[in-house]
Amino acid sequence: MSQTDVLLHAAVAAAGRGWPVFLLGRSKRPLANCPQCPKRGQPGAHAPEACTHLTCHGFYAATTAIDRIEAMIATHPDGLLAVRTGASPIGAGVVVVDIDPRHGGRYDPDLMAPTRCAATGNHGWHLFYRHPGHPVLSRPLPGRAGVDVKADGGYVVLPPSIHPITRHQYRWVDERNAEGMPPRLTELVLSPPAAEAIPSATSPLRTRPAGVCVGSADSQIRHPAKLVDVCLARVRNAPEGRRRVTLYGAARGVARAIHAGFDPDTGIALLTEAGRDADQTDRDIHAAITDAFTAEGLTP
Repeated sequence: MSQTDVLLHAAVAAAGRGWPVFLLGRSKRPLANCPQCPKRGQPGAHAPEACTHLTCHGFYAATTAIDRIEAMIATHPDGLLAVRTGASPIGAGVVVVDIDPRHGGRYDPDLMAPTRCAATGNHGWHLFYRHPGHPVLSRPLPGRAGVDVKADGGYVVLPPSIHPITRHQYRWVDERNAEGMPPRLTELVLSPPAAEAIPSATSPLRTRPAGVCVGSADSQIRHPAKLVDVCLARVRNAPEGRRRVTLYGAARGVARAIHAGFDPDTGIALLTEAGRDADQTDRDIHAAITDAFTAEGLTP
């Protein structure tokens, strides 16, 4: 069986569980919008969730429709399979605990009960738990280095995708149904984000050298999503000739929002889309995000 056939089989199986799936590019970035999909601010532009195009707008293209899944994989046979996490029916009805040993992540049996589990392509783990029915923020798990929560507004790569760097395959190691989160994990996942001494999206913004999107030094980021919106708007409104440096500055702002709890994968996806809307190449977008995140102490 070819890798494309294996991918299709896995995608159909996920859809059969009620999991909306979509495809990422080989670099784990969202696929580019199709040429017929208008850019924001242009005639015919639409909200991402209303788009009917096959693979546009990242996880907004996630679906359980078999015909669309078949068309996605036929068009992008080298893509990585991904599932939109969060409450159903928009998401898969799961919260995923993403353990990344490269950043100190460890499995804690006292906190993380056995459940459906995948080994990731970078030697980590994805633990799939049943969504509790309350809003769950996609963010780092409080107090746990190298462990993220992927839930509302997030996504994770699924087996049998192949990691673009290690070339190792994602694989299921426990295929039971997603279990409910134990009480201690539920408490952590649902706990309100702690305020951090980082600039606020509601504070007066100023510009650092290279166009960094930040706020006053003595403020806090209480609303990371609002800061992200401000930074993305700057990219979309940047004049020609300033778009690349503005994208870099916006990426540094998004990195700060990630430090305050915003989901990293969603931040990268939104920056990628904004960069494409600003007519930047994928190579320049990747470089801007990588350099900006590194400057803010993140590894994209």
